[in-house]
Amino acid sequence: MATILVVVGAMLVFLWWAEQAVDDPAEPPEAPAVEAPPPDEPVAEPQEPLAQSEEPFAEPAEPTDQAGWVRPAYPNEQQHNIEQRRRMVEEHLLSRDIDNDRVLRAMGRIARHRFVPEELRQVAYADRPLPIGHKQTISQPYIVALMTQLVEPKPTDRALDVGTGSGYQAAVLAEVCAEVYGIEILEPLAELGANRLAELGYENATVRHGDGFRGWPERAPFDVIIVAAAPPDVPEPLIEQLAPGGRLVIPVGRHFQHLMRLRKLPDGTIEEEIVLPVRFVPMTGEAQKR
Repeated sequence: MATILVVVGAMLVFLWWAEQAVDDPAEPPEAPAVEAPPPDEPVAEPQEPLAQSEEPFAEPAEPTDQAGWVRPAYPNEQQHNIEQRRRMVEEHLLSRDIDNDRVLRAMGRIARHRFVPEELRQVAYADRPLPIGHKQTISQPYIVALMTQLVEPKPTDRALDVGTGSGYQAAVLAEVCAEVYGIEILEPLAELGANRLAELGYENATVRHGDGFRGWPERAPFDVIIVAAAPPDVPEPLIEQLAPGGRLVIPVGRHFQHLMRLRKLPDGTIEEEIVLPVRFVPMTGEAQKR
């Protein structure tokens, strides 16, 4: 009997030990699951830090693109601005209908961010007009390039820039023409444009304060005229100041505007072409009296 009791006791001890092993496993519990991000929220990839020798705005090499269109505008220009200019040329000009090599090189070299207010420099190369003060704007890069391409600039040309503003269009013309004369009706902007062009070394560009409707007869005739404000009709003085074979590109209209190209033939007759609908600031001064 004693032997039976010992065996039964041992069995009870063994069963108690087995139950404890199941409730308290030796392996640690699984880690809680991490909640997945919502489907509309992208998972950010880890960013590797810059090596100590790298600089985010290192001095660029020349040129910065395979075709040679984009180059530094001046020594030590920040790489960020050059990259923005490269994207502007590739995405807003080449991807559309700008194919004039000299125009592309000019657009790729000029520091557009120097022609806009400092608070707008981060968006200077976006394809949109930007305010420059006094209720005036700097035209979007595509329109500047298109108007320059339409006048078919030559290295020996004399150009007139009407509505110079801060000087960006005049700088583009100074890259592709021999002489550029800019006229701006708002005196503070005329001073700004003249100073900015001088700072950037455009010795072949001259800016004065005046009403662009009358042009600049003392410097005429012009092979190229570009107008950056819209009169109701093409000003006759500008047509008169075109040289034989000269090209004039101008927005025309009050409520509905069209960009027009005029060409003076050797016999003095004028060929007109409507290019596309546009929206420019209206030409002020004498143009408003018409």
